[in-house]
Amino acid sequence: MDLFQLQVLDTLLREQSLTRGAEVLNVTQPALSKTLARLREHFEDPLFIRVAFQMKPTAKALGLASQIQNILREIARLKCEQLPFSPGTSCRHFKFVGPDVAAVVLLPPILKQMRVLAPGVLLSAVQLNGEHLHDWLESGETDLAAGDYPFLVQGIKRQRLFSTRHVSLVRKCHPRLAELASLSVFIEENHVLVNTRDMRFNTRIAENALEQVIPTRRVAARVPGFATAALLAKHIDAIVTLPKPIAMIMACELNLATFEPPVKLPHTEVYQYWHERYDRDLGHEWLRALFYDQCTRIVGADPGGSRSERPPPGRR
Repeated sequence: MDLFQLQVLDTLLREQSLTRGAEVLNVTQPALSKTLARLREHFEDPLFIRVAFQMKPTAKALGLASQIQNILREIARLKCEQLPFSPGTSCRHFKFVGPDVAAVVLLPPILKQMRVLAPGVLLSAVQLNGEHLHDWLESGETDLAAGDYPFLVQGIKRQRLFSTRHVSLVRKCHPRLAELASLSVFIEENHVLVNTRDMRFNTRIAENALEQVIPTRRVAARVPGFATAALLAKHIDAIVTLPKPIAMIMACELNLATFEPPVKLPHTEVYQYWHERYDRDLGHEWLRALFYDQCTRIVGADPGGSRSERPPPGRR
């Protein structure tokens, strides 16, 4: 058996689907089926039985699960402890996943800093998919995730980056700009709401709080992203309420006015997440410290922000 076959077994035990397993491992479904066939021959057991639309593990497969996880964990640790990392000379390719608020707020200053400290290191933003996020972090398909994902628990480590409040945006020439701090005026204006699908707990609470006070007839549009919402609000003369870091960027880029919404909204918590397999990886430690340091600078420039309560990874 080779390492890839172990990863196939581990992935299929979690996903119980050839289609999803192929997506997680970034291989074709026929290739995955061939590997499974070889594993069945090796163990002289079907390993997975099709039940309805799922591939249910046999008793043999279930018995192998913990052993496979232990082997993969030790291999990952061995690699992490043996691989040196020097930012100035490294050509590693890191992958980052997060909602648009994380990408818009964090990536520009981080990429600017990387140009100076690590010109050969590449950082790519990956499309967020909450369903596969845990598997991507565990397999190394994604190195780091930023946001608020309370469902990421088993084998996942996290560090709080910052906490921030919400701010409302509107066109600077809005005829009732001076009156929008009044709740009665605020709720009678048109609003663009953001419907998130990435399971960010605090953001969903804020969305629900806004929907409870804004009449349905005053909801001009619902969109999936913060940047889209700000652009649309400008062109249809509506209000959009966003987490402050991205709200300030959108206000500057789109020449919008900001004001405090007259609705009590929860703070948005932003964390960075990584799998314990890569906790000792020197490259991972460097990347996490870079994210932490940049967030500290962003929050330090925001009087309404809240700094992380823990030191950056790799500096404990």
